[in-house]
Amino acid sequence: MKKKILLALAGTAMIGFVAVTHAQTAMSDADKAAAAAKAAAAKAKEAELLGKAQDKAAANYKKNKGIAMDAKPAGKK
Repeated sequence: MKKKILLALAGTAMIGFVAVTHAQTAMSDADKAAAAAKAAAAKAKEAELLGKAQDKAAANYKKNKGIAMDAKPAGKK
């Protein structure tokens, strides 16, 4: 008798655990769309910042290119 009760409790606990886990991981279509839109916005912002950094680096290189090429190393004549 005790064995049947323990089996029933264990089975109920397992079913409850699976139900709770499934409920927490399931997302509605609206939630998925919102997450996708947020990810796309973040990716666009990151691309914009990367472009600005690359433009700044290129401008710095072009500005300082002549100085580095024309300068002679110290100690050499």
